[in-house]
Amino acid sequence: GLGARFPTGVCPFLSLSTLAFSPFSLLAKQIANIGPFFVNTKQNLLFNACFHTVNCLDQHVQQSPDRVALIWEKDEPGTEVQITYRELLDMTCRLANTLKKYGIQKGDRVAVYMPVSPLAVAAMLACARIGAVHTVVFAGFSAEALAGRINDSECKAVITYNQGIRGGRIIELKKTVDEAVKNCPSVKHVFVAQRTDNTVHMGDLDIPLNEYVFDYQQGDIFGCVADIGWITGHSYVVYGPLCNGATSVLFESTPTYPDPGRYWETVQRLKINQFYGAPTAIRLLLKYGDQWVKKYDRSSLKTLGSVGEPINHEAWQWFHKVVGDSKCTLVDTWWQTETGGICIAPRPSEEGAEIIPAMAMRPFFGIVPVLIDENGKVIEGNDVSGALCIAEPWPGMARTIYRDNQRFVDAYFKTYPGYYFTGDSAYRTKEGYYQITGRMDDVINVSGHRLGTAEIEDAMDEHPAVPETAVIGYPHEIKGEGAFAFVVLKDDTVQTEHVKQELKAIVASKIAKYAVPDHVLVVKRLPKTRSGKIMRRLLKKIIADEGSNLGDITTLEDPSVITEILDAYQKYKSEQRTS
Repeated sequence: GLGARFPTGVCPFLSLSTLAFSPFSLLAKQIANIGPFFVNTKQNLLFNACFHTVNCLDQHVQQSPDRVALIWEKDEPGTEVQITYRELLDMTCRLANTLKKYGIQKGDRVAVYMPVSPLAVAAMLACARIGAVHTVVFAGFSAEALAGRINDSECKAVITYNQGIRGGRIIELKKTVDEAVKNCPSVKHVFVAQRTDNTVHMGDLDIPLNEYVFDYQQGDIFGCVADIGWITGHSYVVYGPLCNGATSVLFESTPTYPDPGRYWETVQRLKINQFYGAPTAIRLLLKYGDQWVKKYDRSSLKTLGSVGEPINHEAWQWFHKVVGDSKCTLVDTWWQTETGGICIAPRPSEEGAEIIPAMAMRPFFGIVPVLIDENGKVIEGNDVSGALCIAEPWPGMARTIYRDNQRFVDAYFKTYPGYYFTGDSAYRTKEGYYQITGRMDDVINVSGHRLGTAEIEDAMDEHPAVPETAVIGYPHEIKGEGAFAFVVLKDDTVQTEHVKQELKAIVASKIAKYAVPDHVLVVKRLPKTRSGKIMRRLLKKIIADEGSNLGDITTLEDPSVITEILDAYQKYKSEQRTS
């Protein structure tokens, strides 16, 4: 039952990020230390804050105070800043004392609204050090979205910068905070640090902060290019690397600023050994060609990692062969915000074990995946597909949704009682490996055939002229549902209609004729968040002629993409009517 299999006392603070760092680690040492955390978990919760800050900072300052903890890759290339463990501990303690001075106590919630930076990391660790709860809000969110998160958590304080810099543009962070906290009665203080020399308005709540100063081996440079506002940044930019005494890169910029070679120029200059990024970014860079990669020395790279969504075969092969020169281990990792760290990945494994392209493959230590059918029965054996669930608790798993525990139970444990439901579907191969096939809610029913839209996308992405696609379902009066494909072509592509026919032929060949999209619309770009996620709900709204009612689009990297897609869709509809 739920109580026996997922005890409420499981400590969520020894996260898999400290363990799963091993595919890129000091695994034996970490595994040996797991045991005590499951003996008296209620007592463990009392010292979780100090546990993480001591593991992330104090132990390393004692042993190697001048080891580099963070390399801040600022927006402009060549302006990186190195922060040692001693400096990071000093920064963290100063900020922790400042928070305490202004009344922040154990159990208080603090919103961190900052771009990727050493001070943002220190803010997280300072909160943990004094027992406060940090909620890191992605610095691209609007004032309304920020206010909603502050109010949900009843935050007592906000930590921010006067401004941010990304892709050469100034981002008005303090103005956004000012607008948000007008509607947040719980906020007593706003702590403001200086990222630029520009002055901003300081009000009654505002307190200025002075500017304080994957097989991972000791001495490696670990480069996870995620934003710390997302779980990947929490686990694999901050807590995972620092717990292991690593040197972690803080990437403030974008993959295409000032040009599409930015990632690889950074790899060359910082001599990054492990590079961990999102498939959407890889597909974007693939579109610009190999020359931007081969221009730079990437010989320091040992491990490449993919995170955020299933990676398609073309992107995997390009990442492996072009970026990694076919020499680097490439790990396609599967996990979720709710899991805290990597759950399924090709490594760790026996030395020399095979890695199958575009497949997560092997459960991580302590992870017990199961596949469940539509009737709630566990599917035994191999060469089978079903809903991906986890049968046993693990370190780092989420324990609740703040102030809404029933929603937590309903979302993750009600569908298949006694099991954690991931919301993803998966295929277990004949060899027993796991391949994530997509979100269950991204499954469409075409003439009685259940089909994952990710499967169609993966097939279409194999076309050499197509760097990325997004497929969604739409109501079809005969088939029930049909597939509508949005396709981005490489810049030099000609004969668009010919490519469309080839794409349909690929889907028919790779999957089946019933899977062929009814509509293929060529667009310049897909609507993505700043973290690279495709906002498929916006595409569904557009083809449902609800373009004037898109809802919250503040997380879009560039809102002008909506106008582009709307224009392309209206033109497509006109052509369909005339033909």
